[in-house]
Amino acid sequence: MSERNQIRIGARGSLLSRRQTESVRAWLAAAWPDRPSTGVIIETRGDRTLDHPLPDIGGKGVFTWELEEALRAGQIDLAVHSLKDLPTGPAPGIVIGAIPERLRSSDVLISRSGATLMELPADAVIGTSSHRRAAQLRRVRPDLQVQSIRGNVDSRIRKTKDPAGIYDASVLATAGLERLGLLGEAAEILPFDLMLPAPGQGAIGVQCRDDRDSRALLAVIDDHDARICTSAERAFLAALGGGCTAPIACYGVLTGNRLRLQGRLLALDASEQIDVVLEREITDESMAIAAGVDLAAAAMESGATALLQVIV
Repeated sequence: MSERNQIRIGARGSLLSRRQTESVRAWLAAAWPDRPSTGVIIETRGDRTLDHPLPDIGGKGVFTWELEEALRAGQIDLAVHSLKDLPTGPAPGIVIGAIPERLRSSDVLISRSGATLMELPADAVIGTSSHRRAAQLRRVRPDLQVQSIRGNVDSRIRKTKDPAGIYDASVLATAGLERLGLLGEAAEILPFDLMLPAPGQGAIGVQCRDDRDSRALLAVIDDHDARICTSAERAFLAALGGGCTAPIACYGVLTGNRLRLQGRLLALDASEQIDVVLEREITDESMAIAAGVDLAAAAMESGATALLQVIV
């Protein structure tokens, strides 16, 4: 850890990232009142490159690489991310030390007129840079014109609401709006049968170096249910190997020790959709990961292998 016992917490410079960091600082202050913390803003490639869709510039890692390098170099002690932005592959020397209590995992529709998804006019332009969101939108509204939209949550809302803008609507994560106090901007919260979320959506992931002190520091703010569900979801994504390119969605709910895990894979043009569901008793993270892998195997048996070969 850093000098004078101060915890240095790295994050991106967006308002949402800063708000998430403030939450982590508050949780740590409550657990470790003798450990002051400070935020360190680190610009990532994803923040610098806003004129291309996310899959075209390297996928999820464009929001995390610089933060992970700062962790390894000892420039920061922790790194705060939206968990859905973290790649599922291993990060040498780094672990996700805490997944605090999760907010809602759903997506919302923002529209210029206040119209819901089914109320949007024919051929309306809807903004998203997510293949997962685009494919699920096309599944229910094949007439929609999906256009890439990049930027922070507040800038995407502003672009959507602009009377002179090109977008009639856009889709964002409910949790991001909740953390910013902007949920009132949404025309509707999209139901899971229509829009299943990205693995890990709604959760914060806090990375640390893989050492005993760092793990102990974060263990007190780790939420059992959030870790079980998101570990299963991320294992499903990792086992399919779709990364940021394939339209893959997954959502888990833990009731007592019983996990219900739902996965979805779509063709980019929404011509095919594969849905799989698994329910089993889960008591630890390793069992959750195994459940995600088993659900991916079920998806492959249902045709996901052929579909992924076309996408990837």
